[in-house]
Amino acid sequence: MSKFQFPESIASRPVYGTLEPRPGKAHLMIADAEGAEAILELASQDAALMAKTHIIYIPKGTDFSEKLRALKPAQFYEGPSYDASVQRIQKVLGDAHMGLQVYLAGTEGLMGQAMNEAVSAGIPASAIQTEHRGSVARRMQCVHCKGITEDVVTDPFVCSHCGLNLFVRDHYSRRLAAFQGVCIDAEDPGNVPEPVELYK
Repeated sequence: MSKFQFPESIASRPVYGTLEPRPGKAHLMIADAEGAEAILELASQDAALMAKTHIIYIPKGTDFSEKLRALKPAQFYEGPSYDASVQRIQKVLGDAHMGLQVYLAGTEGLMGQAMNEAVSAGIPASAIQTEHRGSVARRMQCVHCKGITEDVVTDPFVCSHCGLNLFVRDHYSRRLAAFQGVCIDAEDPGNVPEPVELYK
């Protein structure tokens, strides 16, 4: 299984649950990589759900696409990246009617960004479920240059925009769907500890 139990943290850090079938006129499932496992488990609980489901999936090098297609959802889209898929996500959410249920599964970066799109489209938080699966890599914003670095797996890390050595904080911005990184050697330039893998 690709589930990870995140340690307790500060209040701004998102908490994820487990996807459960809910009644609704339509269902939108957005997942990346191992997030497909959560959709497969959900479908095993209620196969009839798929007749009203639109799946948007970003494989990120995994091989779950055929298993998801085999569920026979009403619509299935496979995208090469989140950025390439966001227009479709926005279109589906923009065309949605009352009663849409949204299921997000996979990495924190995907869920945070898709959650923003759903909330911006007027989907109530009570109609959105999340389940973390797979990589614990973080989407990080440098608080100094405001640049976003995707898939950060070590602490500290080097900002991909300004090159500062950043400390990985648990402070999370829902607006940006990103954790915050702060310069670790601002007062003592060059004094940077060896990077360690997150959660090790």
